[in-house]
Amino acid sequence: MVRALSEVAKERGIKNFMVSYTDLFGGMRAKLVPAPAIDKMTKDGAGFAGFATWLDMTPAMPDLFAMPDPDSLIQLPWKKEVAWLSSDLVMEGQLVAQGPRNLLKRLIRQAADLGYEMRAGVECEFFLLTADGKSVADGADNQTKSCYDQQALMRRYEVIAEISDSMIELGWSPYQSDHEDANGQFEMNWEYDEALKTADRHAFFKFMAKSIAEKHGMRATFMPKPFLNLTGSGCHSHVSLWRLGENVFNDTKGELGVSDVGYRFLAGLIEHADAICALTNPTVNSYKRLSAPRTTSGATWAPNSITYTGNNRTHMIRIPDGGRFEFRLADGAANPYLLQAAILAAGLEGIKSNRSPGERCDFDMYAEPHKANGAKCLPQNLLDAIRLFESSPFLREGLGEDFVNSYAKLKHQEWQSYTRHLTDWERENTLDC
Repeated sequence: MVRALSEVAKERGIKNFMVSYTDLFGGMRAKLVPAPAIDKMTKDGAGFAGFATWLDMTPAMPDLFAMPDPDSLIQLPWKKEVAWLSSDLVMEGQLVAQGPRNLLKRLIRQAADLGYEMRAGVECEFFLLTADGKSVADGADNQTKSCYDQQALMRRYEVIAEISDSMIELGWSPYQSDHEDANGQFEMNWEYDEALKTADRHAFFKFMAKSIAEKHGMRATFMPKPFLNLTGSGCHSHVSLWRLGENVFNDTKGELGVSDVGYRFLAGLIEHADAICALTNPTVNSYKRLSAPRTTSGATWAPNSITYTGNNRTHMIRIPDGGRFEFRLADGAANPYLLQAAILAAGLEGIKSNRSPGERCDFDMYAEPHKANGAKCLPQNLLDAIRLFESSPFLREGLGEDFVNSYAKLKHQEWQSYTRHLTDWERENTLDC
């Protein structure tokens, strides 16, 4: 018998639960529920006005209910009297098709019907900025090549260590943290797991990093490109597919240790990368990271074309060793649930359609892009990405018409909001036209 959350609360000293969900733009929304009321909330859900968040709804629509998943329970290490619960969205007794977590769970069920389980790990990159968000918090962090800078890492030890210790306490098995390529940028890694658990943890990690940074008087941002001259923040995902406890991507006799199933899955991502870019790189700012000019460190570390390779970080997909690959397209703004949903949908389509990724590219894509032999380019801006997304028959079938229409509608609104802003560049370059 499943234990009531009220009993868990008494045992752990939990006074309040955050019943949380992410909207289409990855915004985290929550209600704070006192422990004595949590059992009723688990049964009935926490009510929200869907129009008030980034969902394709109107003020006239019925209440939106967030149904908390007890298996997602995370007690906040920095405020133990509070526990967080990820939720599924329901309206009038039906799962909401545009709910990001609902979509991922539906795709996970489709994979299970084929006998597969996707496991994934994410590499979360973020900047630690001043509280106003205008500059890197560490004024001494100014090396041209600041990646793995030991001094800069240790100057932010209190923040990084508290986040890492929290992950240890939660049982996530973190295994490394480092200063990344840009000044003020860090990356923290924990063990991979089943896709839904990774997505839940990814969502919570962003909340945790921001909260702990605030405790220390700083602001953590996962914005893809907060500074034009510095490397942007990616969110690489390491992917494998499993059946009955065995990694079906692993093949010691396969090229680079990857099986035929693995290459067909990878081929699905190659085929549909441009269409899913609106999900993996979902903001106007995302496209200042992709195909960006060289940064002060000498490289962007972001892909510019749809290619794959072996152990080579200049391509969109890297195969670092057997049994898995690294999808390097996504950035820090990606919705944790839609990121995994996009990967899983594209990969399953590659398997079903028996796709081939073609020959891998074993050259420096930054220095010799002409060798890519006509590889497709990634979208150059959010509008191009939205148009590719909404015109994709594969996505309409794989993700559903309701989801695609809702997401595209809101993203078009976002693009139109952006274009209504008059920039300094326009005044400087066209005032005298």
